[in-house]
Amino acid sequence: MQTAATHTAGVSDTTHESASTRPPLISEDWLSVLVGGALIALALAGVRSTDPIQVGLQVLVPLTVGAFLLGARLMRFVPGVLLVSALAWLAQAIAALPAVSAWSLEYVVFALAIGLVVNHTVTVPTWLREAVRTEFYIKTGLVVLGAGILVDDIARAGLLGIAQALVVVLSVWTFAFWLARRLRVDDEFATMLASAVSICGVSAAIATCGAIQGDRKKLSYVTSLVLVVAMPMMVIMPWVAKVIGMPDVVAGAWLGGTLDTSAAVVAGGELISDAARDAAVVVKLSQNALIGVAAFLLTVWWTLKRQAGTSGGSETRPRTSLAVIWERFPKFVFGFLVASIVFSWLVGDTTVADTRGPLTAIRTALFAMAFVSIGLETSLGSLITTDEGRPAIAFLGGQAFNIVLTFAAAYVFFGGFPFAP
Repeated sequence: MQTAATHTAGVSDTTHESASTRPPLISEDWLSVLVGGALIALALAGVRSTDPIQVGLQVLVPLTVGAFLLGARLMRFVPGVLLVSALAWLAQAIAALPAVSAWSLEYVVFALAIGLVVNHTVTVPTWLREAVRTEFYIKTGLVVLGAGILVDDIARAGLLGIAQALVVVLSVWTFAFWLARRLRVDDEFATMLASAVSICGVSAAIATCGAIQGDRKKLSYVTSLVLVVAMPMMVIMPWVAKVIGMPDVVAGAWLGGTLDTSAAVVAGGELISDAARDAAVVVKLSQNALIGVAAFLLTVWWTLKRQAGTSGGSETRPRTSLAVIWERFPKFVFGFLVASIVFSWLVGDTTVADTRGPLTAIRTALFAMAFVSIGLETSLGSLITTDEGRPAIAFLGGQAFNIVLTFAAAYVFFGGFPFAP
């Protein structure tokens, strides 16, 4: 039997051959905070563009400096990151074509597909593998995302959106973790799977991996699985909502609570109506806002769990210091929270409005590069064969429970009874 410890979960065997020989000068978490903060600072200083090519060039410089600090070999990284960025731009260009946008297919579909096609048709060269740094791109993008998660927006989203998010996240996480453990999936794998399916997909999985200091091979498996499952759901669920005659707002709340990427939520909602899209975004925004809270709680829980496991059966109650919690807490989530606080209370409304478009374009560029990278390092066969398919079954089971529970919750909170529509 293959185990996650001995088998590269969802990652092609040659992906990490080019591991850097130089030790990193800074942790990836803190570096993502610095790079994301620098990109936000540039936007605040007036460097603003929404053109994909200009945004790509704006992003590449700090990413290259960051890669050097992480120990990357720049002679390989530079041409590699240029190609990854070009493929990410191609994905966005395809998604923007009128014939494609009419189907509301987002760039994430094409970014992942392009990476998968390259990975499964040619041998990915070593110089390109040096630039396949999925977590670095997504962590940096999450810091930038914080500038778009405003306290006022969440307050306007209403208590019902927040209430549904809390009910769904707590219930689905508990069920998904229980199911994974019943299927003999280890605690680390089960925690990442449960967070991904219950909170907000790839972003939650990465935040969870940082909180529990998890195995990156398992994380790559989870992120690949999230995207592979989310794509058909994005098309099938709106069709089901129309066939059974769900009210648009209820259907949007259903999509927002189940689809695991923000792009898929927007695209799926737009396949129904503007009202459905807005409701989907409200619920998704509420769940995204829980990333920081979830990361903190998981850090405390995992620290207690590890300390209890190493106490050797002693009756002494395990102690968790703030220093240990801070050490484990994913620092890019801290950057996300700081950005949210700054843009919620310290930046003027006009500046917030003026920078929203450019910062969204920066975040899109980073996420597109991340999804291309996921495709480049994902072996589709491994998603089925890893641990005899048990993690995949656990994820699918958790997602099925999520779909049913969120369907009921959407009617309760947004259907007009017992709460006002």
